[in-house]
Amino acid sequence: MTDTRRIWDISQELRPGLPVWPGDTPFRLDRTWALEGDCPVNVSRLTLSTHSGAHGDAPLHYDANGEAMGTLDLTPYLGRCRVIDVRHARGSVRKRDFDPGLIEGQSRILFRTYDAFPHEVWDSGFTAIAAETIELLAAAGVRLVGTDAASMDPETSKSLDAHHAVRRADMRILEGLVLDDVPPGEYELIALPLKIAGADAAPMRAILRSLT
Repeated sequence: MTDTRRIWDISQELRPGLPVWPGDTPFRLDRTWALEGDCPVNVSRLTLSTHSGAHGDAPLHYDANGEAMGTLDLTPYLGRCRVIDVRHARGSVRKRDFDPGLIEGQSRILFRTYDAFPHEVWDSGFTAIAAETIELLAAAGVRLVGTDAASMDPETSKSLDAHHAVRRADMRILEGLVLDDVPPGEYELIALPLKIAGADAAPMRAILRSLT
C-alpha cells in the first residue's frame, strides 16, 4: 500500500556560500576523483562545521562533560511533534508568546520565528528562545525543542542560558530548520543527526510528515 502522507523537507541545502556563524568553517565541496580517463567514479571531499545548516546540538557543545553526538539515543529525534508559529516574538520566544495549551502532551516542539528563512545572508538578529520557555517545555514533558533560528541563545550570549536550561532538563536541540511552508500543527518528525564520534553537533536531513 502506497504511503500518501505529505513530506516537508525542513533542511537547509548544504552548499558553497551557506551562511555560517561568524568565524565558523565555511562549507566546501572539492572533487578529489573525477569520472574521466581511467577513473570510473566521482568522489568528493567535504569541509564543513558540525553546525552547518539544519543540525542537532549535542550536550558536549555547551557542557564539557556532556555526551557527544555519536553516543546519543535517537528516540527524541523521531516521532510526533508540534510546530508553533511565534513570528510575532521579539528578541526571544517567551512564555507569553504562545498558548501553553499547545505544548500539553507534546514530546517535541518546533518554533517558527521567520517569515522567510534567510538562505543567502547571516542574520545576527535572529529570535532566540528564552530560558523560561525551555523550563516551561521541560515541565510539560517536552524532550526536544527545535527552531528555525541559528541558535537557542542570542549571538552575543556568553552565558548560554537557554542551552543550559536544556542541559538541566536533559532535552535535545535542533537549530537552523526551514519552516517557511509548514502550517502550525502536529506532524511526524524525522531528524537524524549524523553519527560522528566525539562531535559537539551534527548536520541532519530533517523532514516533517503529515499524520494522515
